[in-house]
Amino acid sequence: MAIKDFKTNKPIKAHATSKYTTYRVTEPAGLMEFLMKKMAGISRTRVKALLTNRVVLVDNTIQTLYNYPLQPGMCVQISREKHKHEFHHPMLKILYEDAYIIVVEKKEGLLSVATERQKERTAQHILNEYVKRIHKGNRIYVVHRLDRETSGIMMYAKDEKTQHTLRDNWHDLVRDRRYVAIVQGEMEQDEGTVCSWLTDRKLYVSSSPVDDGGKYSVTHYHTIKRANGFSLLELQLETGRKNQIRVHMQSLGHPVVGDERYGCEMNPLERLALHAFKLCFYHPVTHEWMEFETPYPTPFKTLMLRR
Repeated sequence: MAIKDFKTNKPIKAHATSKYTTYRVTEPAGLMEFLMKKMAGISRTRVKALLTNRVVLVDNTIQTLYNYPLQPGMCVQISREKHKHEFHHPMLKILYEDAYIIVVEKKEGLLSVATERQKERTAQHILNEYVKRIHKGNRIYVVHRLDRETSGIMMYAKDEKTQHTLRDNWHDLVRDRRYVAIVQGEMEQDEGTVCSWLTDRKLYVSSSPVDDGGKYSVTHYHTIKRANGFSLLELQLETGRKNQIRVHMQSLGHPVVGDERYGCEMNPLERLALHAFKLCFYHPVTHEWMEFETPYPTPFKTLMLRR
């Protein structure tokens, strides 16, 4: 028999089943410790699986760090709708996410941030749409960028305070940014450092060996292999300027393969042969040491096979 509202005499609709199992935090604790206590009998392996599957939220934000510090007043939620929080996109892969940052690997051809001409086909927009699915008030904040045609690892902040912390303390927090590139010709040196002053001219970036008002820029390189008229390099940035590696490689007479803008006439991979494969930093909030690394792109390896 249906239950009726005594004022309208109409049947009362049952409320939809809650989408989350919710726990309130009353004392400081690590996330795994908290969940094992609240979910009596659950194993550590199962808790790790919940975190990996991105179904644990802290204050409406997905949390994957098992030792994430909880404070009284926080709300921990276990989603009953696993697929709601899964992320699949052909141009973007999430490597790590917590309440403060999100680390991704983007493919070449995707802009890092919105421009006046392109607002939707960007990593920033894709991630904004993703975090808003979890809570409409969520958004992504830009910290640094990769060129559209450069693939690899990059990081975004998930709140304005974390964004400012990262930007204001970038060189203290981010300790290792490395790229792999294939350049035209065989490098004369096994390793070296390129220093110059770079100036953004909008259509291109110019380089000067003396201070002409540009930004001082430093790139370290190590030659891994020479083959087939190309060189495979590992590059480490001491500074992070627009087009820095591309301009510095051009200044050595070895432009990045596929980089028509900076003097390369060859494009055997049909893409810019530049990939940000490593990012290491101290977490801006928890201060934990974090390392992310992806393999060299397979086409890079194939091009360097001796024929």
